[in-house]
Formats: sequence, C-alpha cells, structure tokens
Amino acid sequence: MLDVQKIRKDFPILNRTVNGKPLIYFDNAATSQTPQQVIDVIVDYYSNYNANIHRGVHSLSQEATDAYEQARIKIQKHFNAKQSYEIIYTSGTTHSINLVANGFSSLLKKGDEIIVSALEHHSNIVPWQMLCERTGAILKVIPMNENGELIMLEYDALLNENTKLVFVNHISNALGTINPIEYIIEKAHSVGAAVLVDGAQSCPHIKPDVQALDVDFYVCSAHKMCGPTGVGMLYGKEEWLNKLPPYQGGGEMIAEVSFEKTTYAGLPHKFEAGTPNICGGIAFGAALDYMNNIGFENIAKYENELLDYGTEQLLKIEGLKIYGTAKEKTSVISFNVGTIHPYDIGTILDKMGIAVRTGHHCAQPIMDFYKIPGTIRASFMFYNTKEEIDAFIVALKKAIMMLS
Repeated sequence: MLDVQKIRKDFPILNRTVNGKPLIYFDNAATSQTPQQVIDVIVDYYSNYNANIHRGVHSLSQEATDAYEQARIKIQKHFNAKQSYEIIYTSGTTHSINLVANGFSSLLKKGDEIIVSALEHHSNIVPWQMLCERTGAILKVIPMNENGELIMLEYDALLNENTKLVFVNHISNALGTINPIEYIIEKAHSVGAAVLVDGAQSCPHIKPDVQALDVDFYVCSAHKMCGPTGVGMLYGKEEWLNKLPPYQGGGEMIAEVSFEKTTYAGLPHKFEAGTPNICGGIAFGAALDYMNNIGFENIAKYENELLDYGTEQLLKIEGLKIYGTAKEKTSVISFNVGTIHPYDIGTILDKMGIAVRTGHHCAQPIMDFYKIPGTIRASFMFYNTKEEIDAFIVALKKAIMMLS
C-alpha cells in the first residue's frame, strides 16, 4: 500500500487553497503536479550549472551536458529502448508526432493508406490529415463502440498491403480506455505497416516496454508524469529514425556545413536542432526517478482503487451518465448530468476549490460519436485520495442542485 499522506507532502501545490477552499486537483490527465524533488532539480540547474550543452569546453557546459545525457539514459532504461540514441528529446507528445509525420512526407505516395483510431486526441489526428494532404495518402479510422472501445474486427478489415502506418493512443485521454496495442502492433506488422503509439496518457500509470511491444515509435510528455512542461520524448527504432529526414535545420543537428552542402549528425542529434530545454530534460529524468521509487505496480493498483471508488460514488447520483465504460481503463471518469452543460458544473466546482476539466478534451470526434458537446472529466493520480472524492461528490451534488 502507498503511504499517500507521506507522498502528498512532496507536492507543495496540494497545500494551497482555491477560492478559500482546500485544492482538490482532479485534472491530472491534462497535467500532473510536480513534487519538490523535481522542483529542487530545476532550481539546482539554474542556480549552479546553467550553460549550453555539447559545444562548450568549460566546466559548466560539461556538467550540464553530463546531466542532460544521463537523463536520456534514464529515459532509455525506463522504456527499455535498445539504445540511448533511440530516445529523441522533444517539446512533448505533439512535437514528437509532428516530427514523425513530417518525416513520412518523403516516404509515402498517393494511394498509400494510414490508419488512426476514433479515440485519438487531436494531436494524433491533425498531423496525419496534413500528411495525407501533402502526399495523397488515404486516412482510415478504426471505429469505436458505445463502451468507448475500439472495434478490432473493423481494424482487421482495414488492414491491407497498402497500409503503411498505424497510429493509436495507448490510453484515451477523454475516456480512459486502455487500447489493445499489443494486438494492434502485431496485426500492423503482419502487413508491413509501422506503428506509432501515443503514450501521453499511459506513461503516468504504467511502464511501457518498447522492445517487448515491438513498437516502431512511442511518444510521451514529461508534464503528465510529474515532470515539467515543454519537454517530452520520441522513441523510434534505429532503422526507422535513420530513414526519416531531419525535422528542423540549425545548430547541433549537423556534422559539417558549407554553402555547397551540409551533412547531418547521427542519432539522436539529427532530430535535435538548436538549444534544447536542457533543464526540462534533466528534470524529466528526475521525475522518472521519483515515480519509479514509488513503483508503477503500486501506482496502478492504488489508482484502480480510486477509479472503482469514484465510479461507484458517481453512479449513485440520479441522472449521471459516465462515458467510457471499457473493461480495461485507467483512472479517468468522463460524465454528464442530465441536460446540464458540463462547463456550468465545472465553473461551480472551481468555486469550491475542485479542479476538473470540461469540454471535448481535444477529442471532438468522440463527443460527436456520443452526440454531446463535451463532458466533465475527473482524472486521478496516486497523490489523490478517497476523501477528496467524497468532497468532490458533495460539491457536485451542490452544483447540480444549483443548476437544476
């Protein structure tokens, strides 16, 4: 069992009040909170060895370079990548996806097919639509059912010799559905297609093994797993990263430059043009250390308890409907109450110190499927408690009474 009260002391923000009420933070699917241990790493960098990396011979530059590259190795080991240079630092999941989409512009031709799922975040839809516009490739969609699960028989029917790429999230940000990515990857590979998995929502809750999954690309953001904003990761198999052209040109990603010709650096620097978010990369490694010290098995078990308890309590409220009732899901609950607009409920909850997300959650096709404008989304992390859920239920009932 986790010592949740001890863990909560690591997060300074959990001690603050909002509108005169103790903060209850249930917007973790948008961004998680940051423990003092990671904050200290950020402060230490800017206080003691702030310098540009890789190019400097002075001590500060060497210290910063060592810390940054050691963090890359931590990320490699966490995800079990074969090589550290298969880990590309990015600004986050969206940047990672766009990097791959841009690279495939030179590899696809008219008539090629790519597949996304109906459960995707906009950042795993729009870049592929743009790719199709540039190349003439055809975008196909794996449909979903009323429970918020992908229909695998339909996926099987979409696959053929023209399928070149498959993109799917590991966990839906809007519904919490855990997708069967092992099956999706295996079936895609059987027709020679590559697979990119959006792990933005999975990485805070589980520990993906990219070699065991045999996935071609895996992407995530640090800010959803107790790290800072503005930094993330693209994992790519070495052979695929070597096939893709650079995403941006500039310093760091070159071997030699002349006005006649430029040659590019090897991995990972080929995709890391310019001065990176050095502090962010170092803090990303510290965030992984923090979560691994707690243990992802412990995290998953406790968060499943929160999910079960929250679901049970919410379903006692008359007129409340939960969207996303997949057999396999993580600690995200999306719901509406009767005909009350989710924004109105979210606004009143905020007045009571409770942070939830309202709207379409950058997953508008899901809302269109259910024919709703959006949902109220409560998303839990390992530092949340059942007592917070109880307070949330009381506040929610007050909001419903005020708006009915």
